[in-house]
Amino acid sequence: MRMLMMLAAAGVTLGTGAIAQDAESGKAVFKKCAACHDHEKGINKLGPTLKGVFGRKAGTVEGFKYSPKMQESGIVWDEANLTEFLHDPKKKVPGTRMIFPGIKDDAEIENLIAYLKSDQ
Repeated sequence: MRMLMMLAAAGVTLGTGAIAQDAESGKAVFKKCAACHDHEKGINKLGPTLKGVFGRKAGTVEGFKYSPKMQESGIVWDEANLTEFLHDPKKKVPGTRMIFPGIKDDAEIENLIAYLKSDQ
C-alpha cells in the first residue's frame, strides 16, 4: 500500500494507460511554442496568445489575424481537440497558417496541456 501511495505521489499510473499530467514539465514543453505564442493575456506574436485557450472558440483572439480555415473550423478548444491539433496541426485544420509540424510524444502533449490549464 505504501508503494502505491508513493507511486501516486510521483504521478505514476498503473494499469489505466493514462498519462499523468505534469504542469512543470509542460512549461518546458511550451518552449517549443514560445517562438510564436505567448502565455500572457493580450500578447499575440506570430501566433495568438494561448492564455485562456480552453473553452475558447478557435480563431477568436481579438487582434490576431487567423486563416479563414481556422476561423471557419468551428473548434472549441478542449483537451481532445488540442491534443489532436498538437499532434498534427495541418491535419486537424487543413489550411491553417501554423507551420509547426506537431508534437508526436503523447506525454509532452499531456504535460503541455496541464501547463496551459494551470494558469487559465
